[in-house]
Amino acid sequence: MPFLTAAQHWDVHRPPSAEGKNFLVTGGNAGIGYFVAEQLAGTGATVILGSRDAAKATAAMTAIRSRVPEARVRHLALDLADLATVKPSVDALELDRLDAVVCNAGVLLDHPRRCETRDGHELMFATNHLGHFALTGWLAPLLSAAPAGRVVTTGSFVAKSARLDLSDLQVTRGYRPKDAYARSKLAQMLFGFELDRRLRAAGCTTVSVVNHPGGALDPLTPSRPPVHVRTTGQRLRGLPAGVLLQGKHAAAWPAVRAVLDPVVRGGQLWGPRMLGFRGEPRLEPVRGVLADTETATQLWTASVDLTGVDPFAH
Repeated sequence: MPFLTAAQHWDVHRPPSAEGKNFLVTGGNAGIGYFVAEQLAGTGATVILGSRDAAKATAAMTAIRSRVPEARVRHLALDLADLATVKPSVDALELDRLDAVVCNAGVLLDHPRRCETRDGHELMFATNHLGHFALTGWLAPLLSAAPAGRVVTTGSFVAKSARLDLSDLQVTRGYRPKDAYARSKLAQMLFGFELDRRLRAAGCTTVSVVNHPGGALDPLTPSRPPVHVRTTGQRLRGLPAGVLLQGKHAAAWPAVRAVLDPVVRGGQLWGPRMLGFRGEPRLEPVRGVLADTETATQLWTASVDLTGVDPFAH
C-alpha cells in the first residue's frame, strides 16, 4: 500500500505501508507505547521495543505477533533513567539507519517521596525528558542516514498547564508528584519543538514532531494478553468515561500518524480530535507555554549540561 497523499483521509485503522523502515518505540512494552508498536508493526516495518525489562518486552512481542503474525519486532535493552547506558544501547541497535524514534516511555509516580536516579536527577524528569534528550543525540547519525527521519515526542495535555522553574528543574523545592510529572512532560514537549527549530536552522532532513494522547484509561482499552487483560466488569464500568476519554489503543493514534503520515511537518503538534481528549488525530495549534521559545532555549542548554549530549550538534 503506498503512502497516502495529502488529499486522502487518514484512516487510523488502515495506516499506510512502511515496509523496509525501522522504528524505535521507547516504552513499547506496555500502555500506549505497546499500541504504538502494534500499529506500526502492522505496516510491515521493523519495530524495536525499547525497554529495560526483557520479560515485559517478550510478552509485548508475543501479543503483537498474535495480532500481526508476520510482525518484525525485536527488543532493545534501554534504561532511560541511567544515562551512562544509553549510548551502549544505541550501539546495540546495529542498524544503518533509523526512520523514526517515538519518545514515548514515561514514569508517573504517585507517592510523595522524591526519587532520584543514580546520576542524582529527579526520576521523572530524568526518565521522561533527560533520557530521551540523550537518546535522540546518540541516535542522530542513524536518523540522518534515513531519507526523512522523524523524532516523535509524546507529551501530555497536563503539560499545557505546567510551568518550568529553570532554577529548579530537579524539583528539589516543594515536591509534589503530579506537578513534577507535568513539568517533565512540558520539558519533553519543549524539547521536541526546540529540536525542530534547530534541525531547520541546520538544514537537516530529520524533523521533530510532538504529539499527546489525550485521556486514556485501562477500562476502555481492549485486552492484549499477556500485556493487558480487561475483564467484562472493567469494560462496563469504563463505558461512562468513554464519552470524554478513550482506550490506550486510540491514544496511540496521534503518535502513529506523526510517524507515518507524509503530510506531517516538523514543529507540529498532533492530538485527539475531540477537545484534545479523544478521537482521531488532528493538528493542534502550538501556543501558550508550548510556544515559549526562550524557556525552550534555556532548557536545551541546561539539558546539554546535565546529559553531556547535544542532539544533532555535529
